Amino acid sequence: MVDAMETTQDIRLLLAILAPLVGAGLVMASGKKPNVREGFSVLAAVTLLGVIVSLVPDVLAHKRLAFTLFNLLPNLSFTLRADALSMVFALAASFLWVLTVFYSAGYMRGLHEHEQTRFNTCFALALFGAIGCALSDNLLTMYLFYEIVSVCTYPLVAHHQDEESYEGGKKYLVYLTTTAKGLILPAMVLIYVLTGTLDFATNIHSGIPFPPEAGRWVVTILYGCCILGFAKNGIMPLHSWLPSAMVAPTPVSALLHAVAVVKVGVFSTVRVMLYVFGLDRMDALNLGLPTAYFVSITILVASIVALSKDNLKARLAYSTVSQLSYVILGVALLTPTGVEGGLIHIANHAFSKITLFFCAGAIYVATHKKNISEMHGLGRVMPITFAAFALASLSMIGAPPVAGFVTKWYLLNGAMDAGSLGILLVLMASTLLNTAYFAPVVYHGFFGKPAPADAGHHYKEAHPAMVIPLAITALISLAIGLYPNFFMRFVQALL
Repeated sequence: MVDAMETTQDIRLLLAILAPLVGAGLVMASGKKPNVREGFSVLAAVTLLGVIVSLVPDVLAHKRLAFTLFNLLPNLSFTLRADALSMVFALAASFLWVLTVFYSAGYMRGLHEHEQTRFNTCFALALFGAIGCALSDNLLTMYLFYEIVSVCTYPLVAHHQDEESYEGGKKYLVYLTTTAKGLILPAMVLIYVLTGTLDFATNIHSGIPFPPEAGRWVVTILYGCCILGFAKNGIMPLHSWLPSAMVAPTPVSALLHAVAVVKVGVFSTVRVMLYVFGLDRMDALNLGLPTAYFVSITILVASIVALSKDNLKARLAYSTVSQLSYVILGVALLTPTGVEGGLIHIANHAFSKITLFFCAGAIYVATHKKNISEMHGLGRVMPITFAAFALASLSMIGAPPVAGFVTKWYLLNGAMDAGSLGILLVLMASTLLNTAYFAPVVYHGFFGKPAPADAGHHYKEAHPAMVIPLAITALISLAIGLYPNFFMRFVQALL
């Protein structure tokens, strides 16, 4: 790795991936003692968060932090690094894991779910893979951690061990591992053969230096393989694994859609766009706006499908498919404001979407209702849950003053800077569709007339272990909408 900036070997990067890995082992060993098991989960999550937070001052001071575990071939190693983009993902994921541990305990115990030890172990291993992706210094390291996430989350998707969950788990594993091995792996090999390295560039403009003999079309094909190969990003038509994975318990859905799996997908995608190909090469090869229009299809079609879903988790799943493409669209605009809007959505979407899934799980535990048509009037007996859902919905819509407004503002400005009226229309249409599928949930919850079948039922808020985390994440969505500078400092440090 060649860089004018001195590289510091920092053991904290190794500790960051060891915290969830060791935590998984401790959880497995203490499975017969539920309180101890959950205690180890909390300890691992808090330790990880502490390590990630300790990296922030050095990253903001533009220090280059890396840790090489071993070398494989010339210019090919298993290396970790922390930079500004790493921090956006790692901070959101590590903080949300702490809250999810408490939420999961309330959910799993409230429903008396089986195999809670396996559940918590795989949860920790999924965070091990996600943090590894966030801190990867090269394409090989990121690919290995990406695959770890796929394998370790399969038992979570298939948790219920019935025909539906096995079918959903099978589709989940086949889609994600097939695309990774069929597209990313050969692309990675060819990139190494052409350039002699898989190390990410040190800035978002240059990318890995491809030789002139590589040719325009070869580089373009490699780029396409990387966009589609990281299928966790939910781009259509390789998205159907994501709604199928909704058979999993709600804490898993929250993990899949906000913290680990899908964020690993979009993070890996934009990491390759920015640090393998680079903004300058994407511009030279005219890959920017075509990519933006390609993912716009996903943004609009997924939103239309979400409108047709009565099941709340299914509606949220298609919302996720749509919202993930905002990240890629922003980067593909190739303008500073567009890139900022796309990257900040990694954090903004994480806090808002996990709130929505937390709310869906709390509603199910308290009432055993899954469908929106059955939730009329529930907002009056579960005001905290539905108020949190309303706040997070505003963020997904992009309304001020919640986090999603920051995303939409930067994306709209990025589209204008790029001179693309088409993308402006896509963003406005998407906002209207977001409103159309979120507003009815909130309206019917607070103002709908309870169904006759609910007469005599005295519903109330779910256990505080579930309600407190969803209230916290909702308030954080509001806070980072009002004060976006915390995450924005990392994004702006890239430009």
